[in-house]
Amino acid sequence: MAAVGARAAFLASFSSACLRQRVLSRNSGLSRPFARQTDKSGFRSFSTVLRHQRFNQVARRLSVTASMSTNAGPEAAANNPGYCGSPDAATKSYYVQQTMYRIKDPKASLEFYSKVLGMTLIKRLDFDEAKFSLYFLGYESPETIPNDTAEKTAFLFKCKATLELTHNWGTESDPDFKGYHNGNSDPRGYGHIGITVDDVYKACERFEKLGVEFVKRPDDGRMKGLAFIKDPDGYWIEIFDVDRMSGLIHGPSS
Repeated sequence: MAAVGARAAFLASFSSACLRQRVLSRNSGLSRPFARQTDKSGFRSFSTVLRHQRFNQVARRLSVTASMSTNAGPEAAANNPGYCGSPDAATKSYYVQQTMYRIKDPKASLEFYSKVLGMTLIKRLDFDEAKFSLYFLGYESPETIPNDTAEKTAFLFKCKATLELTHNWGTESDPDFKGYHNGNSDPRGYGHIGITVDDVYKACERFEKLGVEFVKRPDDGRMKGLAFIKDPDGYWIEIFDVDRMSGLIHGPSS
């Protein structure tokens, strides 16, 4: 942010200096870089007019850029190169529907996500020929899930933010299978999902009683009030509540 502020200040200063130069050039009889240059008939040459037009365009762009950088929030397109602040209308109905994990043992994973985290198994798909199964879980009320197979499939793919647990048959009993990379050891890549709870401390007390493995308890480290736990395959899950997360980022409310 300091770099953005410094750049904005420079642009504003440069733009202001350029505008002052234009005013001086118009009102002074002295010869200046942007002074009015005329031929003997009193008309400006085409090259001079073109040079003035180009200068005016650059000055306006600098002024607009400085204004956007200093007045817009950190999420604005002006402060995030590459970000499209006005998405294509064709993407209006898009949303995140699923995140896929590969799991070693479906019994252990289903117990964790249903018993510990309270998710519902929305649909299971088995692929006999390819020897793998998909388990789709999410925070949907069981009574809202249709019984009809086709309707259940349609319902599933309308749900937001589901987990797709992929089990390749046999990994649960293969002594040579070492498990999957969780993204949080070298080479690092994928990080975690996040689960919102009512009270992070009460949730973690319950997790302790259920024997859940912690990466970080709520009061560990400098960031108080949020936790990280592991699922049976070692994937990290951030646990937080809205009030404490807001206070952690913005400070306590007055």
